[in-house]
Amino acid sequence: MREKSLERSEGRCRYWVSDETRVGLLTVARRKLTGFGVKPIGKREWEFCYRWLYGAFEPKSGQSLLMEYSHLDGECFGDFLRRLSQRYPNELHVVQVDNAPGHRSQQLEVPENVVLLFQPPYCPEVNGAERVWEELKDDWGWMRFSGLEDLQNQISKWVRKLSRSALQKLTQWDWLMDALSVAGL
Repeated sequence: MREKSLERSEGRCRYWVSDETRVGLLTVARRKLTGFGVKPIGKREWEFCYRWLYGAFEPKSGQSLLMEYSHLDGECFGDFLRRLSQRYPNELHVVQVDNAPGHRSQQLEVPENVVLLFQPPYCPEVNGAERVWEELKDDWGWMRFSGLEDLQNQISKWVRKLSRSALQKLTQWDWLMDALSVAGL
């Protein structure tokens, strides 16, 4: 992999938090208000058909890129990075990722204007994207889908309702914004 400079004459440098989550027909069980000692009861779907949502979120602006894929691997992640790169071609993108095998794949082709920043292992709490997925799963608690087409429609609805300010609230932490400010990002 070639060295990439954080100084780019064409445009600015942007910092993104990125992660993937699996969403499917299997019902997401969440808390429900019940009597003391009473287990929540709800109808469940047990079919295990799913899709992967890949997301990149810029804490500073609240901008995002969300894509749906059929699986999780280096090829899909490379396609996702290519689309991020093409959306903002004149900017350098520092993308924080975890240590998933797809992020470290030997076949992964990282675009010229993308730099991967690997977070420490077993530290999902330092990635704001995890909070976005938690919000999704909270919204979908106990929801049942009639099939994959219904699931895809619900994904589209959920993505459309995400506002920049909501994403900023989920991904901006004081320590992160201070660090980006000091770095000039």
